Amino acid sequence: MDKNTIHYDVDLKNFNSWKVGGAAEQFLICDEKDILAHLIKKKEIKLPITFVGLGSNLLVRDGGIKGTVIVMNGGLKKIHNDENLIYAEAGVSCSKLSRFSAKKGLANSAFFSGIPGTVGGALAMNAGCYGSETWDYVQKVLMINLNGDQIERNRSEFETSYREVKNDNKGEFFIAAWFNFPKGDKEKSENKIKELLAHRKETQPLNWPTAGSTFRNPKNNFAAKLIEDCGLKGYQIGGAQVSEKHANFIINLGNASALDIEKIINYIQKEVYKKTNIQLLREIKIIGEEIGS
Repeated sequence: MDKNTIHYDVDLKNFNSWKVGGAAEQFLICDEKDILAHLIKKKEIKLPITFVGLGSNLLVRDGGIKGTVIVMNGGLKKIHNDENLIYAEAGVSCSKLSRFSAKKGLANSAFFSGIPGTVGGALAMNAGCYGSETWDYVQKVLMINLNGDQIERNRSEFETSYREVKNDNKGEFFIAAWFNFPKGDKEKSENKIKELLAHRKETQPLNWPTAGSTFRNPKNNFAAKLIEDCGLKGYQIGGAQVSEKHANFIINLGNASALDIEKIINYIQKEVYKKTNIQLLREIKIIGEEIGS
């Protein structure tokens, strides 16, 4: 598919890791932030704008998405040293950021190898795993607004918490960030990445279409344990199933609809609350229209 060109009525199943959902009204993969800024300024991009990375933390509803979907993966992918910082654009995969930083002899980036998404998505939701979070290492970010302006903002301008990022400047989107990792040992950093990837492969159902952890971990508890204790491993609606390998993962067995997955999500929340009085909050984001809406 041509980059920097607006396409119409594009099926989004190939642009999210659950492999479900409808079509984008308009669709764009852009590989230069200045081109993106130009297209926004010229009003060629229909609002609303939905930015998607690897689509690894999204459930796209079967009715598709109105406005314009801008896919960062395959687009804004520049990564390089900027003095003592690592500059990475929003389309850079988290695993690439992890490997690049380790090769530069920097420490503490290994956890990014366990995040199955892009820098843009990680920034937007403060993605994390293995005890670390994205914004622990952000020094500043580059935003773009609905006028096509590019604005640098410091870490201090954002309020971050577990899977939450708040910014008072509405209508701005992440297009790049500068990360500050401490100096470390190249071999140790690369070995840590290998260890985390091996652990991920052993414990998660990576051979099925899935969106990673469906729910956030409640304070002092684990969503997977709560779901398993409620007897929901293997629970199935249509072509969607709660993974037998990891209860916080919902897998597409091959013919699931987005509605099948959303029904399972709602059922899990209802059952866990009924049996434990704990309200599970989604980690994944549900976007788009229901069929017929």
